[in-house]
Amino acid sequence: MKKSKPQSKRGVRNPDPQTICEVQSVLRGRIFHADVPPKMHGLEEQKRELLDLVQRCAQYGESNSVLLIGPRGSGKSLLVKKILEELSKTKGVKQNLLEVHLNGLVQTDDRSALLEITRQLQLENTVGDKVFGSFAENFAFLLDSLKSGGEESQSILFILVEFDLFTNHKNQSLLYNLFDVSQSAQTPICVIGLTCRLDVVELLEKRVKSRFSHRQIHLFMSETFEDYLQVTRTVLALPSNFKDRQFVQAWNSHIEELLDNEEAKAVLMRQFNIAKDVRNLHRLLTVPVCSISEDHPFIEPKDLMDAQTKLGIDCKAAMLCGISVLELCLIIAMKHLITLSEGDSFNFEMVYQEYQKFAQKKGFAIQSFEKPVVLKAFEHLTALEFVKSIDSIAKNTPKEYRLVTLLVDPTQINDALQRYPDCPTEVKQWATSAIV
Repeated sequence: MKKSKPQSKRGVRNPDPQTICEVQSVLRGRIFHADVPPKMHGLEEQKRELLDLVQRCAQYGESNSVLLIGPRGSGKSLLVKKILEELSKTKGVKQNLLEVHLNGLVQTDDRSALLEITRQLQLENTVGDKVFGSFAENFAFLLDSLKSGGEESQSILFILVEFDLFTNHKNQSLLYNLFDVSQSAQTPICVIGLTCRLDVVELLEKRVKSRFSHRQIHLFMSETFEDYLQVTRTVLALPSNFKDRQFVQAWNSHIEELLDNEEAKAVLMRQFNIAKDVRNLHRLLTVPVCSISEDHPFIEPKDLMDAQTKLGIDCKAAMLCGISVLELCLIIAMKHLITLSEGDSFNFEMVYQEYQKFAQKKGFAIQSFEKPVVLKAFEHLTALEFVKSIDSIAKNTPKEYRLVTLLVDPTQINDALQRYPDCPTEVKQWATSAIV
């Protein structure tokens, strides 16, 4: 007799490994690869406007230009992905629309941008060894090469990520030629610029600005906590076309219950107050999503709480738990020096004197190290960036006398002392007591 699968706490049969892999694939795709979810909450109006522009270019040869403006993480790239996904399913659009993706961080000048346009349009063989007198001539040749026998030509969609960086190019030739073509009756093109700068239009030269359509679509972060919950729901919900229909129904019902749970809502509220962008939400959901398994098929409030605790770990304090006792003593000596001098700068000699006073007072309770060893420990703290040089002429000053500052605050030191493995009692007392 075939053994039945155990029931989960929700009364639903635990999913098989294949179902778990599919769930992981869908959710990880949204979190790590920005896969487009079925619904885009809060971006319906922007999506409708952008889709209309691109459709008119692809179907009717109507050229245009538009800027998507919004803070990082507001969904600009996701919106463009959603538009392209829908257009690829539209009959007659996919074959008639070419895409060119440029990034201001990668294409740092017009020459590299032109080479990338040539590569993406697969016109390397057409260009060959031809020599052009100007950028405009080269660009016009590329567009003419795309025309089929007659005057008709395919529409081209140019997507410029980090659009504001393209304004730094010499004479803004790329932007001028793109906008110039979009305003003429030549090859039908649609130019979409993505930027987080509100003043981006003011960065354009006068001749470029005059050819820009001045159409702007603004995107915003989730304004209310309810919107933030809806975005969370969109990220975590499984699509209706998922293979295991029974599990999908149970999963989506559980997500609704999770977002109604007070503990889970408290975690999400803290995350919302820290940062409202979707990327921050993705960081919170990474560990819970990756923890899904056959034995733990649903995300629970405790998973979110544990993930937020891990995200909130102070990296500096955690690093302090990994240094040697001698290095920890030097950190405490610096802390006392700052309290003594009411300033934040000191040098190695001052730190060494403070450490020596402590070591001599405690006698055999604390191992005393020679000066070269202490200096090596001090240099290691500098390499770990607990200490930073502030002297502009430090290279000409002996390293023992170079002024430095401590990059760790007293709260982080006290936190590290509480968690430091086998920390000597004398060191703890020295850190919390008055100056030696």
